[in-house]
Amino acid sequence: MEITVISAQGLKNTSSCPFSHRLRPFITITACPPDPHGRDKKCQMYRTRVDDQGGVNPTWGDKFHVPIDTAFFHSRYSCIYLHLYTKRLITGRVQLGWCQVPVTDIGFPPEGSVQYLSYRIRARDGTWTPGVVNLAIRLTGFQQVAVLTDSRASDECKTVIGIPVTMISHKSICQ
Repeated sequence: MEITVISAQGLKNTSSCPFSHRLRPFITITACPPDPHGRDKKCQMYRTRVDDQGGVNPTWGDKFHVPIDTAFFHSRYSCIYLHLYTKRLITGRVQLGWCQVPVTDIGFPPEGSVQYLSYRIRARDGTWTPGVVNLAIRLTGFQQVAVLTDSRASDECKTVIGIPVTMISHKSICQ
């Protein structure tokens, strides 16, 4: 799977410190769920570069080749996890928010076509923020398999327009 982290907009600086007013955002991507106990899993994590210029509307355009096997598509609860951070000079990285890309949003588009998806960002405590992250996803080297769908898996999702390269279609967006 090829994931391009295009941009984000409407980010909110959560710092009240007078020396940390500038956002220097970056995003991490993984296909493994976060471990609430902080144990290290054997899971590949990808990271965009830090955008020093974009502030609340960063632009990356960073492309990652994320190896996903077909078992990922057989579980209706599989997701790609994105975490948004800002890099602070004194305190290091500080999480601004997160979002998930459910397998049901990815589906199986035609080989080589690109899906453009946008997701609202949740704050660390799970509340909605005004921020949105924009992605492009392209599947490569997969055979078509049935993707399980379940309305419970997308209870928190809302419909927005996703734009594949070849046509316009409606996609779900988890906010």
